Amino acid sequence: MAKTLQSLALDRWVEPAGSLADIASAVDGGIVARVSSAGLDFAAMARHAREVGGPALRKMSFHQRADRLRALAAYLGERKESLYHLAGDTGANRRDNAIDIEGGIGTLSAYASRGRRDLPDAKFVVEGDVEALSKGGNFVGQHILSPLHGVAVHINAFNFPCWGLLEKFAPAFLAGVPVIAKPATATAYVTEALVRLMHESGMLPPGSLQLICGATGDLFDHLGGQDVISFTGSIETSEKLRAHPNIAKHSIRFVAERDSLNAAILGPDVTPEQPEFDLFVREVIREMTAKAGQKCTAIRRILVPRAAEAAVIAALKAALAQIKPGDPRKDDKAMGPLVSRAQLNAVRAQIGKLQGEAGIVFGDPHHCVADGIDAAEGAFISPVLLRATDPMMARRIHDTEAFGPVATVMAYDDLDQAIELVRRGDGSLVASLFTHDAAVAEAVILGIAPYHGRILIVDRDCAKESTGHGSPLPNLVHGGPGRAGGGEELGGLRAVFHYMQRTAVQASPARLSALTGSWMKGAPAPIADVHPFKRDYDHLEIGDTVETASRRVTLDDIEHFAEFTGDKFYAHMDEAAAKANPFFPGRVAHGYLILAFAAGLFVDPAPGPLLANYGLDNLRFLKPVSPDDVIRVRLTVKQKSPARRPEYGEVRWDVEVFNQNNEPVARYDLLTMSARAA
Repeated sequence: MAKTLQSLALDRWVEPAGSLADIASAVDGGIVARVSSAGLDFAAMARHAREVGGPALRKMSFHQRADRLRALAAYLGERKESLYHLAGDTGANRRDNAIDIEGGIGTLSAYASRGRRDLPDAKFVVEGDVEALSKGGNFVGQHILSPLHGVAVHINAFNFPCWGLLEKFAPAFLAGVPVIAKPATATAYVTEALVRLMHESGMLPPGSLQLICGATGDLFDHLGGQDVISFTGSIETSEKLRAHPNIAKHSIRFVAERDSLNAAILGPDVTPEQPEFDLFVREVIREMTAKAGQKCTAIRRILVPRAAEAAVIAALKAALAQIKPGDPRKDDKAMGPLVSRAQLNAVRAQIGKLQGEAGIVFGDPHHCVADGIDAAEGAFISPVLLRATDPMMARRIHDTEAFGPVATVMAYDDLDQAIELVRRGDGSLVASLFTHDAAVAEAVILGIAPYHGRILIVDRDCAKESTGHGSPLPNLVHGGPGRAGGGEELGGLRAVFHYMQRTAVQASPARLSALTGSWMKGAPAPIADVHPFKRDYDHLEIGDTVETASRRVTLDDIEHFAEFTGDKFYAHMDEAAAKANPFFPGRVAHGYLILAFAAGLFVDPAPGPLLANYGLDNLRFLKPVSPDDVIRVRLTVKQKSPARRPEYGEVRWDVEVFNQNNEPVARYDLLTMSARAA
């Protein structure tokens, strides 16, 4: 029986009211679900997100939210088979559904790791360096990023019902902003099952995720300046949504990822005998046929040197002939149908437009026959390869996307022309270049990078480990300029910061240090009555400081260090040569000798709560140390961060080394692990 989909509103599953729309199986046309959002109170949903979800999320630190994401990913991973079972009716085989299901769960895990590793155990982010704003140093500025006090409205496309929701949800949740998600109706039954699992996990704070199955109603009327809209879909829908008067009135952030005429370029250096030729053909075939070409990153334009055009077409035709349409629920190697009969009709119409400038060299959009399929009921279509008659004079091939297993071969005469043809796509998510020539790679990157969110360069050296043309990655930007929507998703912390407000805070160093939890020059630095290395993590205070005794650096020290380490660079050993160097007054001490002596001055040698030194950051040698100079060290607790394990925490120390004239000669951050109180 067809399932009636429910929406998740105000933390309750809500049955739709009124008439329902049918959702048909892409494979056989049978009704798999019915849907409507009638009866939902969209104003109440937005209010619930802001008044319940937002405060609950903002009570947690980034690390706490990251831990929830990690646990949620594990929970979903143990229950993913139910999603695979449902997803067969979307038209994708198990291998293609893995991109959606495993990819979505993997994105949760990636953001959990990123949040733990790169964000503080705090409720806002300190961004960049402290800016000095006065001569005396008593007035400074610092940028911070804090969560918006609104709701993130996510409108997703039909092709990735799991990944599409999770790749938007993860960074918003990590940022501390609640989500209202609206999946595309054609595959909403998979998204609803996913959100049920998320809700049942008990890991999401109340109000942090709501789901609309069906239309968004008057939701946009209830959005304001603290809200974010993130949209994936067609140009037409994007323009309609962006034109909503509330968006302009309140300057609502609108992130769009939409139509993209992605290109694959075969470099002019590549001949059929070279490995890059086969890699190119293989990638084009994969991108044409994975999920039946229904990927926003799929290759639509195939650019090849004119001399190689016939060979490329022949190779593509031979490979496409091996692609067999079939029921993806039964055959994991079969190319499944498009998502719906409506989508089939749309793709056929777009192919018709392309045929005004390109001839079909493989496939028939109106004829698809294979064992075990019912072409009259399912949304099956043959892969279609076209060849542009005159790419430079054409227009449709650069602005018309057939969102299916469809691509057009375009021959170019030289590299400049290839670059110009790619640019005519007016902005894309991704382009791929297949070349083994450094000059070709540089010319193409410089020529097309401003028009793309991502560029993949493939050659024999990286092909085995390449993640491929069509795979957005959590740590790289997914989005593109112009036609592609002008937005960005993913890209590591960039996506998190889309849901946060950057604010410049001006104050005294003492006030800013207390606010940010990070000591800065000019803030109080009381001399500790007990050496900080003898204090456990929980009893260390930001600003605790040690002023060490002094040590004279002798010529014997320098020569002994040179002999002991083998570092006999002339500046340490040859007085005349050192004096000839404009940076040195004569022979000088090794920088690493200064670091070693500094450690000897500030380290407390007895066993204690300080467990290990695990690194140095931001090391700068500021002034040479000459023989007979006297150095001393000031060591200050700069930052503290809980570690993954509860037995210890991470401490960052500000270390500054001075000479006998109180001039700084070196400065760096020392990173240690300190035991926590029992």
